[in-house]
Amino acid sequence: MGSRMTSPAGTGLVWDERYLWHHPGGGAGPLAHGASLIEPGDFGEEGPQPRRRLRNLIEVSGLAGQLQCLAPRLASDAELLRVHSPGYVERIAALSAQGGGDAGGGTPFGANGNMVARLAVGGCLQAVELVTDGSLRNAYALVKPPGHHAAAGTGAGHCIFNNVAAAAAHARAACGAGRVTIVDWDVHCGDGTQAIFYSEPDVQVISLHQADWYPRGKGAATDAGAGAGLGAHINVPLPPGSGKGAYRDAFERVVLPAVQSHAPDLILISCGFDAGANDPSGRMLLTSEDFRFMTRWVMQAADELCDGKLVVCHEGGYSATYVPFCGVAVLEELCGAVATVCDPFLERYAGVGYEQLQAHQASAVDYAIVQHQALGADWAVAQTASPWPAPPMFAPATGVGRPAALPPRKPLSSDGLEGLPGGTP
Repeated sequence: MGSRMTSPAGTGLVWDERYLWHHPGGGAGPLAHGASLIEPGDFGEEGPQPRRRLRNLIEVSGLAGQLQCLAPRLASDAELLRVHSPGYVERIAALSAQGGGDAGGGTPFGANGNMVARLAVGGCLQAVELVTDGSLRNAYALVKPPGHHAAAGTGAGHCIFNNVAAAAAHARAACGAGRVTIVDWDVHCGDGTQAIFYSEPDVQVISLHQADWYPRGKGAATDAGAGAGLGAHINVPLPPGSGKGAYRDAFERVVLPAVQSHAPDLILISCGFDAGANDPSGRMLLTSEDFRFMTRWVMQAADELCDGKLVVCHEGGYSATYVPFCGVAVLEELCGAVATVCDPFLERYAGVGYEQLQAHQASAVDYAIVQHQALGADWAVAQTASPWPAPPMFAPATGVGRPAALPPRKPLSSDGLEGLPGGTP
């Protein structure tokens, strides 16, 4: 990969060792101790190993020398209250003072939970401040715990406070941003982020996730916002087994047209790596190169729309072996570095069967488009249907026709994406 011309302002990396001191309890995958026949051990899903190994790989590869390392600050009550209820903020503080508790939805934390969760939010806020004032071109907040499942009055799915939602609210309240776009490619629906902004037209939330995986019943294509925010929320639930072909199709026909239509002053990414090919918490087929190209495409949109202003907030990703290589690929793209690390897993995970766009995957993208055509969204009306027939589970809603055939969008940059529609044959 060649290097990209970057702004002298550079790329920031938010990190603090205390993120790894957040202790959500042990268990087996997503199940906590105490469940029948689960042997006690430090095997909880939200363990420190994926982030620790990513931070170590950044260091030993030499990539850290091409980044501006940033120490986070604690988020204040006022900053949390932009997106959370007073009672919830008080409850997390009280539980921490008592030695820990559960934020909701099976989100345990220890005595330092309130402090570390505030540090995660504060790291994202600091990244937003430095990017919006021009001190940095873009930034990656390697924070823990994640945030995109936390709603105004409850935690869920390992998330205590909603980091990316607080970052979006801070950008608008304190950093001069009018419109913000959040692109969430975690394998799980960003339901908390959507709930917080569901009636807000100026914060666009686009979630690409495994259909009906976690939380069940959330993130359907028909979930499009309410009131003034109707149409600002775009869900693309992709079938299990989706790979680079499905994600590229979603980017070409949904994500990038919608972002361009919203014309944000800042783009945020909820960056989970659990759609990776070997992640225990997802059933998708993405590789480090796919995360690299998704980052590139969002950067191209940011360059066009908001002077490159982009902040990436770390969410999920539970493979201790593969998250580091996916994270380094994203960071290399952000800072324009010549590849510092060769992903040793690519030979195993790339080129597998069914990673190209499949009929049922294209139909899922079609269905997301149809929902927003029914709302009159300009970006959706301009999109073509896929050439694939729609199976019943993704058929358009009654009374809503398929879009008419229109000229296709300009193809995305496709370096290294051989065999994809619009890519190198």
